[in-house]
Amino acid sequence: MLRRLTAPVAALALAISGLAFTGSAGAQPQQSPTTAAAAAAPDISLAGVKEHLNEFQRIADANGGNRAHGRPGYKASVDYVQAQLDAVGFQTRVQSFTYFGATGYNLIADWPGGDPDDVLMVGGHLDGVTSGAGINDNGSGSAAILEVALEVARTDHQPQKHLRFAWWGAEELGLIGSSRYVDSLSSAEQARISGYYNFDMIGSPNPGYFIYDGDNSDGVGAGPGPDGSAYLETVLEDYFDSINWPTRGTDFSGRSDYGPFIEVGIAAGGTFTGAEGRKTSAEAQLWGGTAGRAYDPCYHGSCDGIGNIDDGALNRNADAIAHAVWTVGGEQSANDFSLALSPSSGSVDAGAAVTASVATETTRGSAQSVSLSASGLPQGVTASFSPSSVTSGESSQLTLTAAAAAASGTYTVTVRGTGTDTAKTATYRLTVNGTSACGGYESTRTGSLTGRGDADYQPDGSYYYSSGSGTHRACLDGPDGADFDLYLQKWSGSSWSTVDRSTSSGPDESVSYSGTSGYYRYQVYAYSGSGSYTLGYDTP
Repeated sequence: MLRRLTAPVAALALAISGLAFTGSAGAQPQQSPTTAAAAAAPDISLAGVKEHLNEFQRIADANGGNRAHGRPGYKASVDYVQAQLDAVGFQTRVQSFTYFGATGYNLIADWPGGDPDDVLMVGGHLDGVTSGAGINDNGSGSAAILEVALEVARTDHQPQKHLRFAWWGAEELGLIGSSRYVDSLSSAEQARISGYYNFDMIGSPNPGYFIYDGDNSDGVGAGPGPDGSAYLETVLEDYFDSINWPTRGTDFSGRSDYGPFIEVGIAAGGTFTGAEGRKTSAEAQLWGGTAGRAYDPCYHGSCDGIGNIDDGALNRNADAIAHAVWTVGGEQSANDFSLALSPSSGSVDAGAAVTASVATETTRGSAQSVSLSASGLPQGVTASFSPSSVTSGESSQLTLTAAAAAASGTYTVTVRGTGTDTAKTATYRLTVNGTSACGGYESTRTGSLTGRGDADYQPDGSYYYSSGSGTHRACLDGPDGADFDLYLQKWSGSSWSTVDRSTSSGPDESVSYSGTSGYYRYQVYAYSGSGSYTLGYDTP
């Protein structure tokens, strides 16, 4: 854990009977609507977690006494964890990066199955500082996460969400590994991660029991995490309530590996047992241990070795991790099916129709009845299924019919199969060769914007040359409900400058500009909304 992170409770005077400690009386956000019913989580073996910690100690002893970024002990730690996961069926990959002239590594492990568009991540940093073996910071979190992942494999757990475990490099130098990972994801890939749990220092020898305060229920500090964080917090609180062990919220200070995730709006949570901050007398009465003494007196020190662990804290937190994985990840139904479209894209002329086959297959358990529907249809396009309901294993035909006045553009149509036990979706990319309010121009271009701030340059991401003076005319036909704007820009010799614009509060715009010879281009900008557009334009 980074040096500047201390438990905020160290600065607070806490009363045992006060509201500073959260348990069943704490805030209770609503359960995530995407979470399925979950089986009871298994008990995580403390001996198994300690076995991994002993291995981290052996690795440090054999490699200069540490497991720090750029040092052989860190790479050996990555190799050990990866070998454990590869042996039980995880799909692992190592992401390398360079920092301070040294190569660092993130280890990412995916458990096959679950919804790829709904990913639950669990992670912690694997590196330590150069001065010691880094057993509590953060061998403790790394070992517990590893043992939970191995238990997923031992039990052949089949969650509804897709499970992804991660061990980060170079956290001690500024969250480098986790930042590189998050930055490497596209916005769509980031959106698929519905939650991230971080576990950093969970076996401090004079432990506190802190849960990241997703809803900021204590009303102080850095404020709540992104939407969904309160639910992740509540799941952990529920576990500690179930064993009658009190906890306290701690702020998202941004000083551990949840930081890069919350910066891009991904819900986060996790636990922490304290670093260099000192335990108050109220905490000592509640949790035991020594008041006035640091939670971890060996924090970032040479004595952070295998003896620098409180087994009770490590055991409780490891079981809390399992509870979170099994609860938030949900569990797949005993009966399941797949849904696929063939082809998955096509085009249709206004006044005509296009078809695709909708195939279903029973993938687990018994067959179930599946009702079919479509959403995301553009104006003037209708969908029908024949038949409209099938038994998994059977097929249907989707017909998309475009009216004579259907607007041209490319659209994503979502086909949903709602089964008795589960539901599946597939997408169809539909291009409509239809009509446009911007007809009759010399040139026509089409495109699509994904949301506020997105922009296209026309023609075709480039520009055109006007050899003489005259009028530049253009018409933009945007999607209903959006607010798209249109700008005409001219090259000044060193930069592009806007010479005309149309920015009404709607999807349709037009410009007419009398100009001299030169290079010109149009910018189509999404002020709000998304969808396909048509641009018609005349040049002098």
